[in-house]
Amino acid sequence: MLETVLAVVFLPFVGAALTPLVYRALGERTAYYAAAVAAVCLALVARLYATGAHGVARVEWVPSLGVSLAFYVDGLALLIAFLASGVGVLILTYSGGYMHGEPGQAKYYATLLAFMGSMLGVALAGDLFALFTFWELTSLSSFVLIGHYTTDESSQYAARKSMLITVSGGLFMLVGFLALSWAGGTTLIAGDGSLLANADATVETLRTAGLFLPTLLLVGLGAATKSAQVPFHVWLPNAMEAPTPVSAFLHSATMVKAGVYLVGRFRPFFLAPFDSGDHGEGEAAAEAAAAAASALPAWTWVLVTLGLLTMTVTAILAVGATDIKELLAYSTASHLGLIVAGFGAANTYGAETGAFHILNHASFKATLFLVAGIISHEAGTRDISSLGGLRHDLPVTAVLAGLASLSMAGIPPFNGFYSKELLFESMWYLGEEFGGLTWLFPAVAVFGSVFTFLYSIKFLSLFLGDRRPSLGEVHRPPVAMLAPPAVLGVAVAVISAVPNVAIDAIVGDVYASAAVGEAHSFSVHLPTELSPYVLMSAITIGVGALLWPQYDRIHDGIRSLLRGPVRANWWYDNGVEGLTAGSKSVVPRVQTGLLRTYAAWALAGTAALALGAYLAAGVGLPAVELAEGTTVAVVLVLGVALVGAAAVTVAPSHVAGVLTLSILGFMVAIFYILADAPDLALTQLVVETLVLVIFLLVLDRLPAYYGSPERLVAARDAVLSVAVGGTVFLTVLLATAGSPDSIATRLVELAGLPPGEHHAPVFFDYGGGANIVNVILVDLRAMDTMGEISVVAMAALSVLTLIRMRSRGEAR
Repeated sequence: MLETVLAVVFLPFVGAALTPLVYRALGERTAYYAAAVAAVCLALVARLYATGAHGVARVEWVPSLGVSLAFYVDGLALLIAFLASGVGVLILTYSGGYMHGEPGQAKYYATLLAFMGSMLGVALAGDLFALFTFWELTSLSSFVLIGHYTTDESSQYAARKSMLITVSGGLFMLVGFLALSWAGGTTLIAGDGSLLANADATVETLRTAGLFLPTLLLVGLGAATKSAQVPFHVWLPNAMEAPTPVSAFLHSATMVKAGVYLVGRFRPFFLAPFDSGDHGEGEAAAEAAAAAASALPAWTWVLVTLGLLTMTVTAILAVGATDIKELLAYSTASHLGLIVAGFGAANTYGAETGAFHILNHASFKATLFLVAGIISHEAGTRDISSLGGLRHDLPVTAVLAGLASLSMAGIPPFNGFYSKELLFESMWYLGEEFGGLTWLFPAVAVFGSVFTFLYSIKFLSLFLGDRRPSLGEVHRPPVAMLAPPAVLGVAVAVISAVPNVAIDAIVGDVYASAAVGEAHSFSVHLPTELSPYVLMSAITIGVGALLWPQYDRIHDGIRSLLRGPVRANWWYDNGVEGLTAGSKSVVPRVQTGLLRTYAAWALAGTAALALGAYLAAGVGLPAVELAEGTTVAVVLVLGVALVGAAAVTVAPSHVAGVLTLSILGFMVAIFYILADAPDLALTQLVVETLVLVIFLLVLDRLPAYYGSPERLVAARDAVLSVAVGGTVFLTVLLATAGSPDSIATRLVELAGLPPGEHHAPVFFDYGGGANIVNVILVDLRAMDTMGEISVVAMAALSVLTLIRMRSRGEAR
């Protein structure tokens, strides 16, 4: 299994590296080369599925830190991998027609393949740090793809916004991962000895340390930014500046699914062992409900609230959209909110909702994005008000749009209806179990779904009615552009017709991955009797149908409200501009061109970090006492050193100060001699003499008097000197608190020397040298020593180069 997983993840990166060479040979047909690479990945994922491969496959990565390049295969991982590779084949094939004549195609296909590999890595990652690495690679590759049109300012703006929001969220998520690895003692996500396997103990450790809720919020923040949850949804509409195939691939089927994947992956961890399970009767059900209530504040309140808020707000914004890709972008965020809300519900129906809607949304939304690309490419516009009656020019595309739009609206018997029904069911049972404010959950779910119905029918209406006079000639799309959405449309039709086949094939395994405890199978069907959640679906469709004639008024009303602080973009733009203005005002204060200023900032920062770390760690001062065997000579030498240090502060000139300071250095060398360390003493004498000579040579070039400093500057320097001196003093005390003998013993153990007294022949036989210091430097610190030698060698070469240039009279 390991070889197959490694091939799935890394083959796209190899394909991306070869793309520039392939493009020189194939030109625009490179699209089909990239599609072939994706097809091989799809076949390998299918092989994992067919062989029933489940579990952990790992390769040691950083053994000293317990970090491995681990992969985990289960239903959730396979579904995301199928979407990334399967939709990747269709998108790359579609690009062969859509990107005809477009610039930067070699970069485009290479980046798409790299993104696909990154997404496959996210799906299959079984280690926290492997997951984080691939997670950030998706952000990096999406930045390049969104900014594909590099000369377009709006494209640059969109790429920067997506990078800033998603990468920032990923850094917060990393802090959450560190907390999880600390509490669980491992970085493995699933499998034996992993975080999920030991969820109870890990959660208890986090709760005891008061870190459970912060960790949940940090991980949730990473998911929210990647999946465009409110208020981080602002990057997704701007990302539509990318070519339409990118929007269909990244922003409907794959990258934005990374966030909901993360929520589904960690759902068993954050809910364990509090999932309410089935809704039975009797004392057992009451106890289960009481246990689940204790988990609500930590999981359900956060994620269900976030998901339903996103679902509703972005559905309203989609109704206010004027561009078809803008409408689809907001609708994507809305459906991602539905998935987050489903996974957030502490009952089995919530896990079923999230698992099934990941597949349903990917199928109908990827279809709609590709349909939007056909409209834009063939009609020459994406303006909703300019489009209508397209069924006359694009009959096949109209059928595909009808299937996908009705599914997105949640109309039975299309596949989107089934997962929407599961959401209503999960929200209803939350209200029924816990009462109070939780009754808002089903109410908000219905309210948001009404707007989902409206914008879905609006997209479908582009193909209905009379043809707009403003439309020019609309060409039929090439087969390369029509085949991929047709395949996806067939997938929508098949899932709609036999939804339980899809559940039995893979969705059931996805549910098992996200369920708490022992998972059971589930099925869906068209309602045959009236129930609260069936009534919720009927209200959604009925109210939506009643409001449809007023769509234009609702659209205008929403747009009239989106002004100033009501718009999330207003906060983003003003925040970024404020940070930019603030940085511009700081630069002149920091970059003054004065060595004094640079030294002050560097020393103050170092002291603040060190002292802050000591304070946070609760470090106490060790006892200060004379070491055993201290002689009168040692005390006298150290006393002279202290007098020399104090004399520096009252020296009448720079030269006198440097000469006085050298007394301190020479006393340290004498101390090394008295402590039986002649090697250190010789080094100290050489360095001290060299520094003294350099100081005197520099001082000879400086003015003898600088004038009196300002009082504020003098006060600042005095405070800074005390802080730096205190930091150094405290650091020396803490660093020397341990016994030197224990360090020496440990070094001898690491050297592999036999026990007993060690003489020169012993060191020579076992360590290759007769001096323990040399053996340590060459054997135990080999890499460190090699680095130091490299630095010295580079410095020597630089000095030699400068001398030779000077001898030739060169100016530079």
